[in-house]
Amino acid sequence: MNLGKKIRIERIIDRKSRRTIIIPMDHGLTLGPVKGLSNMADVVDKVAKGGANAVLEHSGMVGAGHREYGRDIGLIIHLSGATKLAPDPNKKVLVCSVERALKMGADAVSIHINIGANDEPEMLIDAHCVVESCREWGIPLLAMMYPRGEEIEDENDPEYVGIAVRVGAELGADMVKTNYTGDIDSFKYIVDSVPIPVIIAGGPKTNTMRDLFQMVYDSIQAGGAGVAFGRNVFQSENPTKLVSALSKIVHKGYSVDEVLKEFKFD
Repeated sequence: MNLGKKIRIERIIDRKSRRTIIIPMDHGLTLGPVKGLSNMADVVDKVAKGGANAVLEHSGMVGAGHREYGRDIGLIIHLSGATKLAPDPNKKVLVCSVERALKMGADAVSIHINIGANDEPEMLIDAHCVVESCREWGIPLLAMMYPRGEEIEDENDPEYVGIAVRVGAELGADMVKTNYTGDIDSFKYIVDSVPIPVIIAGGPKTNTMRDLFQMVYDSIQAGGAGVAFGRNVFQSENPTKLVSALSKIVHKGYSVDEVLKEFKFD
């Protein structure tokens, strides 16, 4: 691995556990004003205090709060996006460059590709360009790989998730974020099929804390490399407490019952 990339990736993935907790905060480009993200400086500080390894933001929001309170936390700048008002919101286009992200102090960059979407070919071409730039500049790439399109009935289907994850690895991403398939065996098969860390997305808010923690715990048992949870964290009543609890599972190997007991979640 490129030395610069190796140094930067250690800002994102814990050196001891080899896992990560990333808090995406890029939702505003897609959805507009989002509950929990009105004060970026405050929420970044809260998740950093809880022990998150990195936050993920669009370039225009970095100055609105990253490290404003002085807490150290990794920065991933998201390079692609689309609004919910677009003719096809599944078509993600590049809205920032690797070079711009580096100038802004990013430790890594990320892109979003929807496998199965009508514009999948264009997104793959964009991904190729980003991969080449990341190799040139020695910056890690997180690929958000989702099976999503008109023909995709279940975005958690192991077959479809497996294709999406493998595409990310084949393209040359350093980490992949994707949907959890719902059971340990199917997810383990996917994780074992690629030589890079596989991180699970949070998706919509879960019904209970036990459901959320169980998903995280099971993904770790399958060999997953951690979580990238947005709304489940920044829309929670206490983001610091929740990230601290997630850290116990992801980095310390706590069970679901141990976390529920220690942090006294309802």
